Amino acid sequence: MDRQIRNIVIVGGGSAGWMTASALVKALQHGCAITLIESEDIGTVGVGEATIPPILRFNQTLGINEADFVRATQASFKLGIQFVNWGRQGHSYFHPFGTFGRPFDLVNLHHYWLKAYEGGQVTSLDDYCMAWSAAKRNRFAPPSHDPRHVLSTYEYAYHFDAGLYAAMLRAYAEGKNVSRQEGRIVDVTLDPESGHVRSVTLTDGRVVAGDLFIDCSGFRGLLIEGALKTGYENWSHWLPCDRALAVPCASSAEFTPYTRSTAHHAGWQWRIPLQHRTGNGHVYASQFISDEEAARLLLDNLDGEPLATPRPLAFTTGRRRQFWNRNVIAIGLASGFMEPLESTSLYLIQSSIAKLLTLFPDRDFDPVLRDEFNRLTLTEFERIRDFIILHYKLTERDDSPLWRYCAHMDIPDSLKNSIDLFRRYGKIPSKELDLFGMHSWLAVHIGQLHFPERNDPLAAYRETDGMAWLTRFRSLIENAAEGLPSHRDYIRTAGMMAQPV
Repeated sequence: MDRQIRNIVIVGGGSAGWMTASALVKALQHGCAITLIESEDIGTVGVGEATIPPILRFNQTLGINEADFVRATQASFKLGIQFVNWGRQGHSYFHPFGTFGRPFDLVNLHHYWLKAYEGGQVTSLDDYCMAWSAAKRNRFAPPSHDPRHVLSTYEYAYHFDAGLYAAMLRAYAEGKNVSRQEGRIVDVTLDPESGHVRSVTLTDGRVVAGDLFIDCSGFRGLLIEGALKTGYENWSHWLPCDRALAVPCASSAEFTPYTRSTAHHAGWQWRIPLQHRTGNGHVYASQFISDEEAARLLLDNLDGEPLATPRPLAFTTGRRRQFWNRNVIAIGLASGFMEPLESTSLYLIQSSIAKLLTLFPDRDFDPVLRDEFNRLTLTEFERIRDFIILHYKLTERDDSPLWRYCAHMDIPDSLKNSIDLFRRYGKIPSKELDLFGMHSWLAVHIGQLHFPERNDPLAAYRETDGMAWLTRFRSLIENAAEGLPSHRDYIRTAGMMAQPV
């Protein structure tokens, strides 16, 4: 008996819907019809303009040419995120896509740096980061493939227009026979025995049936919550920001190859430079600031003239109690919301798609597949959640109610263990499905002035001249950065500059 999935229905467009449609139609080469339902009347959230390096693999898997992508989405390159005023007022640090130095001993570089820092021999850990050395000079080129070269010690991602990206993927998916249905869903029919979604009904009476439904309907969770009542776990006691305002502004002549996050008294502001404009937003806790004051603060801190009125967004940080429930899988904002502090929104879409393809079901919808999908997705959500909480918890700021609350709030035990291990010995645990590896955690710990009480005990047994290695790395990094082209020049000479609209 044929048990294959023959009809997949994706509810919702935007980045989540069209990324899902594109990946599925690429993977399912025959025997399965894919339908995407969206309404032009329903806008998309569109905060996913900054990304992290895995997006390169997603585009490569689809066969999308990088130059075509950069031109089509008005993209720029991203080497990491600069954090301003997070550890304390007037202080900044860089979270790079890459490493600090490179491995040269059994003991990690940062232990030698800590010893030199205590002795007044060095200043910022950022000085040993190739990504920051290029970023602060506003320079960019792809990393070297030669692991012996210091230019191999970083990665990159993109800043791009999420609406243009969705449009690009729509053309890709429709070109491979994904069927797009325009319309609003007004009813969902469930199977009375299994409780599975059987079909959805549109405003004009059309009925769209399917075997597998992908819920990309955003915060509403039209199927996962509206029809299946899955439930939601609220994380706002750890991440109290619950509002955002987004506004584009005119770009400067030299757009930077990094995102900037600037902490304010009741939240933080993002700055995402694209070729044709700069994306800006203010994420804030409404219990500590009014919407009007939040908008003023955002507009007062733009680099250029605003190009629109700030667009509001309300959210509750957290996740669905199940990401896969019966024959519905939630992807994107329908699965949960993680504030965009570390640019993980598009990654979580990509990761859910990868898990779906790895654990792809037949029409029996074996609970073993469902439970593993939910376990893996929950683990990844919680790892990312903990990393974002780390930014709020590790602060010396006490100048406003938000920062006092964050400094003293209880945190998940999983994060407490990580903080304690670093505080005691400067060690960073390796955990399953931790998107952010050792150098990312190190950047935030040291960047937010959280120094260990003791050095790694193993370091006392080593004869390595750590200071000599640090001096050599810094010289190599500085010299290599000076030889890179400017960010704008690289995009122009590589033929990636978008045509003026």
